[in-house]
Amino acid sequence: MADTVTNSVQKLRMNRSLTQEEVAERAGVSRQTIIAIEKGNYTPSVLLALKIARIFKVPVEDIFSLRS
Repeated sequence: MADTVTNSVQKLRMNRSLTQEEVAERAGVSRQTIIAIEKGNYTPSVLLALKIARIFKVPVEDIFSLRS
């Protein structure tokens, strides 16, 4: 079985009352990218993962994890 990346972007975003558009603007990506990340359809680059972690002020490991 292939490794997959799981994330808690949607949970963090909702806990902070942010819209997908707000997160996208702060990260410099489209809203569609945030939607795809939240659904698990897109694994962000390291750079984008770090930007998202900075937005939520948490370590990247608290948002993204590897599942075997």
